[in-house]
Amino acid sequence: MQVREYVRALVAGDSPGTPAPSERELVTRFGVARMTVRQAMDALVVEGLLERIPGRGTFVARPRRSPSTVVGLTEEMARRGVTVESQTLLARREHAGPGVARALGLHEGDSVVHWRRLRRAETEPFCVEDVYLEEGLLPGLLDGLLPSSLYAQLAHQGLRPTWVEDAVTADVAAGEEAGMLGLSHGAPVLRRQRRALACDRVVEVSRSVFRADRYTLRLQLGRAG
Repeated sequence: MQVREYVRALVAGDSPGTPAPSERELVTRFGVARMTVRQAMDALVVEGLLERIPGRGTFVARPRRSPSTVVGLTEEMARRGVTVESQTLLARREHAGPGVARALGLHEGDSVVHWRRLRRAETEPFCVEDVYLEEGLLPGLLDGLLPSSLYAQLAHQGLRPTWVEDAVTADVAAGEEAGMLGLSHGAPVLRRQRRALACDRVVEVSRSVFRADRYTLRLQLGRAG
């Protein structure tokens, strides 16, 4: 991660085609194995920041101009070359409160599934996520081994989200979440509230809190058509 972020900062603002630092240079600078450097550079290539040209080397890539697609956190981080692990902290049926009921299009008191996970990137905690689902949306979800990817499980039911509404705010860590994320009270965090739909059906409502030093929100915006 240190090698990757060093290279990212080094080439920030450089024009497409600018040479990236060589693997040999990075091995010498950081005192790590060539494979470690290669993995860091691979992650930046997958991300689209760098491109490899056979016989010539690695260079700053031209910006990708493609619309953002709806992905879950596991897929999002995989595109950045980061492996996400999840630890279930809570998974149970609850009665929907007014906010969750309204967001899911249910009545207050209706049964919902509440699934809380601690998400880790390269073994380091970076997110606590609370997901609320209409009970029965994923039959048997609480009866067996919980899936590693919620969106993959929704896709199996033909309910992969096609549209999301996100609200992101800056805040500070407090209470139990600070301890779970390895932060001191008052450390900066990003909070995201999400409402995800498959066509016109609401399939997920979630609240996530991210360590601001380990997660960057990335968007691509442009004119329709």
